[in-house]
Amino acid sequence: MRSLSELDERVVTCRACPRLVAWREEVGRVKRAAFADEEYWARPVPGFGPPNARLALVGLAPAAHGGNRTGRMFTGDPSGDFLYAALHAVGLASQPTSVRRGDGLELYGTRITAPVKCAPPENKPTAEERDNCRPWLIAELELLRPTLRAVVVLGGFGWQALLPVLASCWQVPRPRPVFGHGVQVTLPAQDDGPDLELFGSYHVSPHNTFTGRLTPSMLEDVLRRAAHAAGL
Repeated sequence: MRSLSELDERVVTCRACPRLVAWREEVGRVKRAAFADEEYWARPVPGFGPPNARLALVGLAPAAHGGNRTGRMFTGDPSGDFLYAALHAVGLASQPTSVRRGDGLELYGTRITAPVKCAPPENKPTAEERDNCRPWLIAELELLRPTLRAVVVLGGFGWQALLPVLASCWQVPRPRPVFGHGVQVTLPAQDDGPDLELFGSYHVSPHNTFTGRLTPSMLEDVLRRAAHAAGL
C-alpha cells in the first residue's frame, strides 16, 4: 500500500475475524436506545489523523457504541470525550470534542489508531483477533515512518500488542519494557532513521477516568511530553 488513505480504504473492508464481524454488525442492527435513529458504521474503524503525523496514539479497539457507531476512533463515547479534551488542551486538536465524522475536528501532527480495528464483545479481543489485525498496524506505522517520532500507548493491552509491531522499524529491548503510566522508553532505529520515543498512559476508559486513576492533568502531562519529543 502506497498511502494511508489506500490503507484506510482496505481496512474498512476487512472480514478476517468472524466473531468480531458478527458482533459489530449485530450492534449496528440492534443499536443503543439513545442512538436508535442513527445509522451505525458497523465496520472496521481506520486510524484518524494526518498522513505526516509526528505523534501516534495507540488504544485498544473501537467501542461498540462509540467508534463502531461513528466510524472514527475514540468518538461518541466517554473515553473519547476525555481524550479529545486533553488533546485540545495541549494544542494537538482543533476542538475539545469529537462527535462524528465530518464535525470539523482536526488533529495537529497526531494520528490515533488501535491494534484491533473492530469493536470486540466486552472490549476484549482474543489473542488470535489481535494477531489477525497486526498487519494493518504494521503497515500503518511503516507508512508513518518518515515523520513519526513518538508514540503514546493507552493501556497495557495496547502496549503489549504494539511492541512486536514496533520491532519492524525500531529496536525493542529485551526484556521488553514494562507498561506503566508516564513510562518513557527510547527505541533506537533499525535503519538509518531517527529513534522513537515510546510513552505509556493509563487507558482513557471510564473505569480509569471516573475513579480518578487517570485525571485530565495526568493525561495532559504525558501528551505534552510526547508532543515535545515529537517536535510538535
